[in-house]
Amino acid sequence: MTHALSGKIALVTGGAAGLGRVTALTFARAGATVIIADVDERAAEETVRLITAAGGAAHAIATDVTRATGVDALLGKVATMWGALDYACNNAGMADSAPAWLDLTQDAWERVLAVNLTGVWLCMRAEIRQMLTQGRGAIVNMASIFGLVGSRTSPALTASKHGVIGLTKSAAVAYAPAGIRINAVCPAFIDSPMLERAFSQNPQVKDAIVARHPIGRLGTAEEVAAAVVWLCSDAAAFVTGQALAVDGGYVAQ
Repeated sequence: MTHALSGKIALVTGGAAGLGRVTALTFARAGATVIIADVDERAAEETVRLITAAGGAAHAIATDVTRATGVDALLGKVATMWGALDYACNNAGMADSAPAWLDLTQDAWERVLAVNLTGVWLCMRAEIRQMLTQGRGAIVNMASIFGLVGSRTSPALTASKHGVIGLTKSAAVAYAPAGIRINAVCPAFIDSPMLERAFSQNPQVKDAIVARHPIGRLGTAEEVAAAVVWLCSDAAAFVTGQALAVDGGYVAQ
């Protein structure tokens, strides 16, 4: 296995589980030292254990991405302990909790926006400040197909992910001259234990969702993580300001 990112430092927010954990593992397999930032410190430490057991290097830092002081402290620790930040994947996020559009409360709306949009902005702001001192860096924000199209049942998620793409484009244009590339990845429905549990109660829903993907299946976390790492790598050196759909053709219809 080649280690194209050997000697590099990568930060993954929301890296304690799911897509964030797989992204952290993918960075580590490519040779990067990975910092996992998550509110769930115990689960983040489990991601560290998985990486180190596979021969990689990782460190967990408890972080609430909705708090500016916490995010700034996180980047301060990164600068102090490693001296640089080469890559960042702003993955921490959450979905709407309401079952229908009109059932979404203001508190629930504000919580989704706080994590999915304000959290990404706070992380980008701190990451860019560090990268400006280096004259280089790459950031990938985790958006969604619902940053490109609408979801009739997830208004807060849809609004927040459209906002993430807007932030991505704004920052990409502003900081490309400084050597910082900023992109977003937009996954469609990704096969996961959580999704399978939901489908087990209603197999017809799974069939309908799979049918929305022209490729004929759900995506995998590994496929999304590979796109994140590619966008950070030198192979994507001329790519910035993009919202890359990793979606099996979902938004092409």
